[in-house]
Amino acid sequence: FAKNTVIACSIIYMLGSVFMKLKQGLEIKRNDDGVMQIFADSESLLYYGMGYCHAKDRGLQMLLMRIIGQGRLSEILDSSEESLLIDIFFRRMNWQAEISLDGFTEEVKTFYESYCRAINDVFESSLPWELKLLGYRHEAWQITDSILLSRMMGYIGLSGTQAEIEKLFLEMLQAGISIRKLEELFPGLLQEADLELLQKIKLEERLVTTELWQKGISRFIASNNWVVASCKSKSGKPLLANDPHLEINRLPAVWYEQVAHWQGNYVVGATVPGLPGVIIGRSKHLSWGVTYTFMDAIDSWVEKCKDGKYYREGEGWLAFQERQEVILRKKKQAHTITVYENQHGILQGNPYEEGYYLASNWSGSKSGLATFSEVGKILHAQSVEEGMDVMGNFETAWNFVFADAKDNIGYQMSGLLPKRRSGWKGFVPLTGWLAENDWQGFHSYQDLPRAYNPPQGYFVTANNDLNAWGKVEAINMPHESYRADRISQLLEEKEKLDAEDMKRMQYDVYSLQAEKFIAVLRQAYQGKELSQRLQMLFAWDCCYTTSSQEAYCFELFYKQLHLQVFGKGGMGEETIQHLLESSGIFVDFYGNFDAVMLAEESEWFSGLSRAEIYQQAWQKVEGMPLQNYGEMQRLEFTHILFDGRLPRFLGFDKGPYALPGGRSTINQGQIYTSEGRKTSFFPSIRVVADMAEDGIQTNLPGGVSDRRFSRWYCSDLQNWLDGNYKKLL
Repeated sequence: FAKNTVIACSIIYMLGSVFMKLKQGLEIKRNDDGVMQIFADSESLLYYGMGYCHAKDRGLQMLLMRIIGQGRLSEILDSSEESLLIDIFFRRMNWQAEISLDGFTEEVKTFYESYCRAINDVFESSLPWELKLLGYRHEAWQITDSILLSRMMGYIGLSGTQAEIEKLFLEMLQAGISIRKLEELFPGLLQEADLELLQKIKLEERLVTTELWQKGISRFIASNNWVVASCKSKSGKPLLANDPHLEINRLPAVWYEQVAHWQGNYVVGATVPGLPGVIIGRSKHLSWGVTYTFMDAIDSWVEKCKDGKYYREGEGWLAFQERQEVILRKKKQAHTITVYENQHGILQGNPYEEGYYLASNWSGSKSGLATFSEVGKILHAQSVEEGMDVMGNFETAWNFVFADAKDNIGYQMSGLLPKRRSGWKGFVPLTGWLAENDWQGFHSYQDLPRAYNPPQGYFVTANNDLNAWGKVEAINMPHESYRADRISQLLEEKEKLDAEDMKRMQYDVYSLQAEKFIAVLRQAYQGKELSQRLQMLFAWDCCYTTSSQEAYCFELFYKQLHLQVFGKGGMGEETIQHLLESSGIFVDFYGNFDAVMLAEESEWFSGLSRAEIYQQAWQKVEGMPLQNYGEMQRLEFTHILFDGRLPRFLGFDKGPYALPGGRSTINQGQIYTSEGRKTSFFPSIRVVADMAEDGIQTNLPGGVSDRRFSRWYCSDLQNWLDGNYKKLL
């Protein structure tokens, strides 16, 4: 029955998709790669066309993301315990809270009404059949739904990683890890820590179970973009490259490509279905690309609670705002939760049980109005300076690079960076009962890191530390600079560069990280007889190709080094195994741990020399069987809803594929498990623009459509695998 239903619904979809709904003054058609091209007589019709294409090609993706963001998975799709936990998270965050649109100009309102009208025109005539089978009934799409999606995009897997590493610090402290060891891992961030108070906090949710910490005590949430000035460009005009690293092993791809023409203007690039704007792309005058900043936009405060209240010095005991959320569940009893909030955000605990709890706030939790007021202006920006002013007003944290047709390049960080009390960087929680610890507004984007025509003739961002380019320090937990350094290295090697150089760089798999560790390992064995395996590793070119046994061997060693240093150093080997395999800690914040493992001396070495630590880790590797790196680096692309549950012959899932790249290579490649779910960090799209010619060159790990039996379901995946680019004009 399922097979026949799938085939029948898909045939109906294909027949219907031949005839696209058109309005007077609007024409939409696909190019040879299946990418929708919009030809509009007005900007309002342009937004209608964008909404129409999003709903037509990515309706399932849009609606599923809205259902998740609303915390209604249990009600609409699946009443499993896993779905309930997801619903609880999103209901607590409350990103769908009522949003006032009064700040929008009438023109902006008109554009977004046009965008939403198109979406609803599509869904009222044709809902995705997958949702129909589950009994889903359409509810009108509103611009507040798009704002919900933008908040999700700004937090999940991005801003949320800051909260994750701060939570790990507290868990380590409460597990008995010494402050001297913690200061090595988090240098310069713990001066404000009240260690005695932090020990008293009741942690409701943990990255590592208490049982694992107890076992360990005796032994103890990425991207590239860059711009090149015309002085270093063969074409005589600036170049731009961008490859944001996100989860790629769900189909359809995260990004949706579009080309739009209106009133003598054009824009081409990558959009997010459900969001009315071009996030990565170019117009006739300007190109722009984006990465995540790792700005610390999340802070926590320690609240003293009892009888449902919290204490404020000078004010006494105050009542929390209480919000009840009723989660409906298919064929099950509804589940009700109570959320407690104050000026510091959402409480992580029950204030009716006396104790100390954390309240946490994300500066982007109420974002949307300024971002959505500004995003459309990028279509009209004609210079880098205008682009910096537009994107700088985004309320969530991003690194934007720009290149214009007038031979300028630039960089701008966006995001609401809290103004904190002097000396507090936001990493450790402070006492919530002192008003001096509250946020005092937000810094202007003009004080955040930014650069206009930098003297080196290029600018690179790769989630690295960019504080030196700003008046205020926005980042306290950046990625290590391996990828940024490698990009800069390759840009410096040539006097003049072109688009082909940009493409080769995006597929570069050389690891400066591996180079550093192997140099230290070589020192540890200096003057000693080398085994055949060690000779093999020392002769490695440090490239993470799928056929490389050396890359696989290095990964074995790198893991053993973690177990040796941090496992035996106090955290416990089972804890380290868990963090390596089932969390994003070592995916995002490996640089902090690398700094300890590369140090000549460390508290974590338990009295041993660095050479002895490295030798002990290597001895574990000597007896392990080897294989090609591609055997451990295999990834299957599964359908966003069915997720591998349908028979393979139906073609909803693709792969598995052996994929090159590592954690610190430009072509990043990371696979790990999070909450029992396999996930990944790889280039989610690759974009190259040369301002000497119209259009951009791209590929992405998927296709245009989320309709399984559309010819555009995975139309670009092979290009992405093979390194081929299509041109969008």
